[in-house]
Amino acid sequence: MSPVTWGAVRLVERSALVYRRTWLILLSGFAEPLLYLASIRLGLGRLVGEVDMGGGRLVSYSAFVAPALMAAAAMNGAVYDSTFNIYFKLRHAKTYDAALATPLTSTDVAVGEITWAMIRGLLYAVAFAATITVMGLAESWWLLAAIPASLLISLTFATVGMAATTYMRTWVDFEWVGAITMPIFLFSATFFPVSSYGSAAWLVNLSPLYHGVELIRAAHGGQWDATLPLHAGVLMAISLAAAQVVNRRLRRVLVV
Repeated sequence: MSPVTWGAVRLVERSALVYRRTWLILLSGFAEPLLYLASIRLGLGRLVGEVDMGGGRLVSYSAFVAPALMAAAAMNGAVYDSTFNIYFKLRHAKTYDAALATPLTSTDVAVGEITWAMIRGLLYAVAFAATITVMGLAESWWLLAAIPASLLISLTFATVGMAATTYMRTWVDFEWVGAITMPIFLFSATFFPVSSYGSAAWLVNLSPLYHGVELIRAAHGGQWDATLPLHAGVLMAISLAAAQVVNRRLRRVLVV
């Protein structure tokens, strides 16, 4: 194991030990999409009826929304950990200053914290997949393929969230987190098919969450097409670009 990887593992281990005593915090990001799903399942879904997924395939509105909410759960877990928690460690607790007094490097910090944020997002997604299954919304065992898709979503929002956090100066800046993630959540073909957006459908493609939603919907329904590698490629490209920003910014903020 390389020195960089070993240092990152130590930071992941530290985060796991911290959350062992504050595990209730982990439920915060999972609760919101779960409540959305419950309200749709028990009420709104009966009014909307079925949704045409193309090719004559009809699904209930609950089954249409459930995969999108699973993607949103992965996003929430990664964003919460890579923004609020990273900011506190970076600006107030000075956790990373202490880490750099050891053989760890700024790259260790970047890899370790992004990895933990990914794990948190993945935990939310797995819990949501279990909920979908219990509620009878899982169409097939292909839902298991949504797990790696959720990991990719978590990676994307973990890197983007941490990159943005390195530029934040006060807690007031975190108003932007909700101001940005809420429209992303609502307008990523989460509750309506892309076709319903009309001439503004191209805007949906600008949302990273939309590409994750498409991947998880495909896995949920066992429907695969040639556009899926493109969706995955968009998320990977965003992740790689944001990771470079994180590494560069941490070197400037922590080392210089």
